Amino acid sequence: MIKLCVVTGSRAEYGLLKPVLDRVGQDPDFKLQIIATGSHLDTRYGHSCEDMESSGIMIDEKIEMNLASDTSLGICKSMGLEMISLSEAYQRLKPDMVLLLGDRYEIFAAASAAVICNIPIAHIHGGEITRGAYDDSMRHAISKMSYLHFTSTMEYRKRVIQLGEAPDRVYWVGALGIENMKTIKLLTSQELEKKLRISLAPPIALVTFHPATLDQESSSSQFKPLEDALLHFPDLFVVFTKSNSDTGGNRINEMIDAYVSRNPNKSAVFPSLGSQNYLSLMNCCQAVIGNSSSGILEAPFLKVPSVNIGNRQEGRIAPASVISCGSSVNEIVAAIQEALAFDRYKEKAPNPYEGLDTSKQIVSIMKQTFKKGIHLEKHFYDVEWRM
Repeated sequence: MIKLCVVTGSRAEYGLLKPVLDRVGQDPDFKLQIIATGSHLDTRYGHSCEDMESSGIMIDEKIEMNLASDTSLGICKSMGLEMISLSEAYQRLKPDMVLLLGDRYEIFAAASAAVICNIPIAHIHGGEITRGAYDDSMRHAISKMSYLHFTSTMEYRKRVIQLGEAPDRVYWVGALGIENMKTIKLLTSQELEKKLRISLAPPIALVTFHPATLDQESSSSQFKPLEDALLHFPDLFVVFTKSNSDTGGNRINEMIDAYVSRNPNKSAVFPSLGSQNYLSLMNCCQAVIGNSSSGILEAPFLKVPSVNIGNRQEGRIAPASVISCGSSVNEIVAAIQEALAFDRYKEKAPNPYEGLDTSKQIVSIMKQTFKKGIHLEKHFYDVEWRM
C-alpha cells in the first residue's frame, strides 16, 4: 500500500485537490494522509479545516504556523515554524510520497522538509509564470525539488523540462480546476441566495484581490484603484472573497471590510466560500474581477469574462475571455465596462487548460511510478539550444 501524504495550506489549493483526494481515498492501493496547515487553521481566513472535516475528510496532522503578522519577517518566521512541525509530522506518518499543488510559501516549506527527509514529491501546476508575485520563484524551486510533475498545459510541460527535469517524469494532464467545473453540482442563484443570505440580482461581480508581492507599492495602494473603480458602477452588486495570507493581505482585507460596511446594500464579503459556493457564484455573475488565478483557469471554462488587474498573473496563458488591464482607476473601469458588455454565449474559443480525466491520470501515473521503482537521485536533463 502506497502512503500518499497531501499537504494543503489554503482554501483555493484544497478545492483543486479534492478530486484527487477522493480518488486516492477510494483506491485500495493507497493510504491517504492529509496535513492541513496555513490559512486552513486561521480564523482570519475562514478556518477552512472545519469545512474539510465536515465533508468527510480526515486530517491526520494539523500544523499551526500563521503568526499575527503578515509582514515579510512574520511570514519567514511562519515558514520556519511550519518546517519544524512538518519534519516531525513526516517522521510520524512516514509517507512514501508527498503530493503538493501550486506555488505558495506553505507548499515551498512542505517541499523543502520532504527533500531533507528523503521523501519523493509529486507536484501539480509546475511550469507556470506569475511575474508579479514571489510565488513565481517558489513554484520553480518546488519543481526542482520534485520527482513527478503534472502540468496544466503542454507549454508548461516544456518549461518544466527546460528546468532540467527528465521528460519521462513530466506529464501534461490539464488543470484540476477544469475537472471540478465539469463534475461539481453548481447551485442556482436562488439556492445561493438562500445559502449565502444575500440578494443576487444582476449585474453581479465576484472580486478576489491578492497582494502582488513583488510590487514596490503597499498592498493598500494596490487595492485602492480597484476600490475606486467599483464606485463607477452603482448598479453592480459586488461579492468579495478575502485575500490570502501573503505579505500585506491583512490590510487588503481591512479595506474590503470597510468598503462593505460603507456599501452594505450593494456588496458582501466572505472569508472563504468553499468550492461549490465559489464556482456557483462565478457561474451566476456577470464578471470576475481581481488578480486571482481562478479568473484565468476556471472562469473561462464557464465563458464568464474576467478582469485581470496588474502583473500578479502576468505570464500565464490567458484564454480569450480574460481582459487584462493596468492598475490605474481608468484602466480598471474600462476593463470592467468591456467585461460587462461581453456576450459569454458567443464565446467559442477552446480552454487551453482543459485535460481528460485529470485526477484519474494523476493517480494512475503515481501508481505506475511506484511499480517501476523510485530512485531519488535525479540527473539534470539538458535541453539542446542555440545561441
